[in-house]
Amino acid sequence: MNAITRRTLAVLVDNEAGVLSRVVRLFSGKGYNIESLAVGTTDDPKVSRITIEVMADEKQTRLLSNQLRKLICVHSVKSLHPDHSIRRELVLIKVLAKTSETRNEVIQIANIFRASIIDVSVASITLAVIGDESKAQAIQNLLKEFGILELVRTGMVALERGQYTIDEQTKEKGEFDYGKNVL
Repeated sequence: MNAITRRTLAVLVDNEAGVLSRVVRLFSGKGYNIESLAVGTTDDPKVSRITIEVMADEKQTRLLSNQLRKLICVHSVKSLHPDHSIRRELVLIKVLAKTSETRNEVIQIANIFRASIIDVSVASITLAVIGDESKAQAIQNLLKEFGILELVRTGMVALERGQYTIDEQTKEKGEFDYGKNVL
């Protein structure tokens, strides 16, 4: 039996009003909670890419993928294998830092995590962190003791490693051996 794990789906859709709503309704209608959702245009302004993360097993993921493919607005659906994909999220964290000692400590933590300091005021520092869930959670845990004033996450975005793409026409065959086992 397949385990329920976090599954990442990459979906190319028409860049039109209402498309995201139709895609999200499909998931909620089937009783799935979307764990993470990120949407943006691609190199073609008429096409958007949606990265959806959902807790599901392999069979459920295949069912969801097939249901997505039936939507007229959907061009392509791909389940991204975790071993052969790159997943990243942007997290902005505003931290209370009223003293120079506190600011220095927050800056040291930012340096350890390769976070960017994007704003500094008399009472706070805002960091931008790019990485996976574990990196975001680790820095968040360290910064809690200073007082997190605000935190926002973009949702996960993901791409396959190497020459594989979501577009069937540009795929290189044989780069990875998992091709036949991917949903």
